[in-house]
Amino acid sequence: MNIAPDHRMQTISYRDLTSLDDFARVVELEREIWGIGYSDVVPVPIFAVTIKRGGVLVGAFDADRLVAFVYSFPGIKNGTTTQWSHMLGVLDDYRSAGVGRALKLLQRDRALAMGLDLIEWTYDPLQALNAHLNFARLGVVVDEYEENIYGASTSVLHRGNPTDRFVAEWWIRRPHVERRIAVDRGPSPLARAVRSNEVADARPANRVDPSRACVDVNLALTDRRVLVEIPVGFTEMLAEAPDLAMHWRLATRELFTTYFGRGYRAVDFSLDRPKRKSTYLLTSTAD
Repeated sequence: MNIAPDHRMQTISYRDLTSLDDFARVVELEREIWGIGYSDVVPVPIFAVTIKRGGVLVGAFDADRLVAFVYSFPGIKNGTTTQWSHMLGVLDDYRSAGVGRALKLLQRDRALAMGLDLIEWTYDPLQALNAHLNFARLGVVVDEYEENIYGASTSVLHRGNPTDRFVAEWWIRRPHVERRIAVDRGPSPLARAVRSNEVADARPANRVDPSRACVDVNLALTDRRVLVEIPVGFTEMLAEAPDLAMHWRLATRELFTTYFGRGYRAVDFSLDRPKRKSTYLLTSTAD
């Protein structure tokens, strides 16, 4: 397993969490990450039974302090056993140090050892950093959009916004996934060239205007490749401009459900931090 070198990771160690004490520490970390008042924590008894029957729970430690974890449990899709990744939680100070990616790769190692091919999870499609990790660094694909899948959230991070989510499919044995996770520092020159060609051939279905609104929405494109732009900094938008955040939720809900319903799927994500521009690449499954 290759993990990108980062001086902040030099003190980080990883291990499977299997004891009741371990589970209690994860519960405490859930509340710390998702905020005061968060009541949707996974409790100790659920960790205890799911880990005993094929669940995966790996923790990241800075010295003796638990700073992040990834948790999944067995699922069944179309009659095939999978892992459903329910939570990836990382403290703020460690989110840019590669800890989340390292935990996902360890989760993949555990699933490969079980003989599995697929890990799935949900994530908010408007969270650009999560999208970058999932597509650019791990190689997921998405063709499923769930509206308000968890109902009203008690986390302060969600600020009353509907819990719309992508269902990410991580086909952990496929060559494109192997290529993505083999690259330590971003995509290789070849990968950049391929992505540039595909993006150049794609038409935008919307854009972010200077006021950060979603404008020029086009639901009628039939091109092989389509671009959907999202704002950078959606968490801050939830706190500072909740009406604008709701505008983005409803606009992108319509975009993704329309194009997924017509046979497109999301296959890549581009994040340009200096320009604060983030874009999904959708391709027709008939392509």
